[in-house]
Amino acid sequence: MAKPVYFYGTHAVHALLSHRPMDAMALFVQQGRQTKANSASIMQDETDTSFEEILQLAEQMGVSVQQASRDRLTALCGSPQHQGVVLHARPLAMADEGELSALVQADQALFLILDQVTDAHNLGACLRTAAAMGVDAVICPKHHSASLTPTVAKVSVGAMEIMPVVAVTNLARCIEQLKQAGVFVYGTALEVDAKPINEIDLTGKVALIMGSEGEGMRRLTAERCDELVYIPMTGNKHGSLQSLNVSVATGMVLYEVSRQRHGDHYKATQD
Repeated sequence: MAKPVYFYGTHAVHALLSHRPMDAMALFVQQGRQTKANSASIMQDETDTSFEEILQLAEQMGVSVQQASRDRLTALCGSPQHQGVVLHARPLAMADEGELSALVQADQALFLILDQVTDAHNLGACLRTAAAMGVDAVICPKHHSASLTPTVAKVSVGAMEIMPVVAVTNLARCIEQLKQAGVFVYGTALEVDAKPINEIDLTGKVALIMGSEGEGMRRLTAERCDELVYIPMTGNKHGSLQSLNVSVATGMVLYEVSRQRHGDHYKATQD
């Protein structure tokens, strides 16, 4: 069994207690933190509300609650961005590859494949966007990828607990299996034969591959794509940008998928 670690941030801790409370061991809260129960103030911001809900969840599930100084919380989780709550809990394991067989049956199945994305902040941001844009699962190789750390949980703002992250032993083989199941695989790359993302059909069963922060997709991964695509950039007044951060690019690509699939909804909300 994996060694417990310290999760931090109100959204990450709330999501963990909501979805897998059996993995929670002890909750540490900042001394002097106010809640509705002990505050004379009528107005409460979102963070205070989340804080109170965290305490209620911990109490309901029998999780030990201890007070600690802000510096102590920072020392526990290794970050000052804890927002007054740190949860000692077992880490989340990545989903098994076998789960893809059920997910791929959906007519509009959507998968995000991250090829060797090793930065925890980028992975967390990608998970947050994937959850917001209706992705069914995020797929990544077991090796040379960021794991589901407390940093990923914090950056994903709780999305890590609800978005299946499937770790595969052989990414190239997994891509071939997706294709055999009727999934059309698009890889993002700045290549001469790549097509603008907004000019291709992204409906139906689709998998989108985003390459690593520095090198992009590996050769074997790119060779298995049905088609290569890129994000059109009009340039800027201060120079030419050749590429985007992987989490930013992921957001733009997934928005285009969602726009094509739910265009009437977006139009209605703007009218």
